Amino acid sequence: MSFFKKLKEKITKQSDTVSEKFKEGLSKTRNSFSERINDLVAKYRKVDEDFFEELEEILISADVGVSTVMELIDQLKMEVKRRNIQETKDVQAVISEKLVDIYKGGNEVSPDLNLQSDGLTIILIVGVNGVGKTTTIGKLAHRLKNEGKSVMLAAGDTFRAGAIDQLEVWGERVGVDVIKQSEGSDPAAVMFDAVQAAKSRNVDVLLCDTAGRLQNKVNLMKELEKVKRVIEREQSGAPHEVLLVLDATTGQNAMTQAKTFSEATNVTGIVLTKLDGTAKGGIVLAIRNELEIPVKFVGLGEKVDDLQKFDAEQFVYGLFSDLIEKDTEED
Repeated sequence: MSFFKKLKEKITKQSDTVSEKFKEGLSKTRNSFSERINDLVAKYRKVDEDFFEELEEILISADVGVSTVMELIDQLKMEVKRRNIQETKDVQAVISEKLVDIYKGGNEVSPDLNLQSDGLTIILIVGVNGVGKTTTIGKLAHRLKNEGKSVMLAAGDTFRAGAIDQLEVWGERVGVDVIKQSEGSDPAAVMFDAVQAAKSRNVDVLLCDTAGRLQNKVNLMKELEKVKRVIEREQSGAPHEVLLVLDATTGQNAMTQAKTFSEATNVTGIVLTKLDGTAKGGIVLAIRNELEIPVKFVGLGEKVDDLQKFDAEQFVYGLFSDLIEKDTEED
């Protein structure tokens, strides 16, 4: 059975709603990426060095990342040789197969959050201003509530004008309490209050907003380290997750942000927002492969339920859905 058929079978067993969301959310990347792959296959009859060179360019332009592309091309060349593939059309399924392998890095990567079965789970949300951090917190609170968890929000971004109000709007919308202090107050003090409140009210999950910009990068990282220390002191084993929110439309700039935040806060997972707004969705693979941090959630639209758990197979299906449908229909 071909990889496309196996993938279709696996996707069919999962939720149709999720598959549709990935398909719709990745339409910009798919239209650009798949079209160029199809043109490449039509242009070359045989799989040769020129074919691989053009494929390399297509992958780099989709923001897959140079080192990830080099690794992928090497693997493809080996696979083409091993399977004795002569025609370019037969390479398409191998490309999608290797994209899944590269994301998983040889092991199954769970998008599940590290939620504590007993007691309070504290999740720290970090990221620069403008990436959709507050919206992500609101959507994540909505998602966790739907899973039967009691949720509380901590308004730790006390520096950005309107940040506390914005979080409160989300709190009201989703129906969860927000712990806050006045604008300009010490974020670490907010976190202290929030942890105490979450414990006293037997809350399952505390989602902590943080500052995204201070006077400079050093100040921001110091502030995050301080916040993290307070959480660690007040709750053993916390924070249980440090989720970094990145804007997919910023491409390689998101990689730079990920490296910076990882150094300061030991990031455990990425939330990639606005994936539906870019033709360069390959950034998902670059982040996972080059930073070895799993992408846990992706933003695939504006609606409150458009924050989806990331799934490598669903992602590849979203990239190649037209081709997969055609391939499986022809069989």
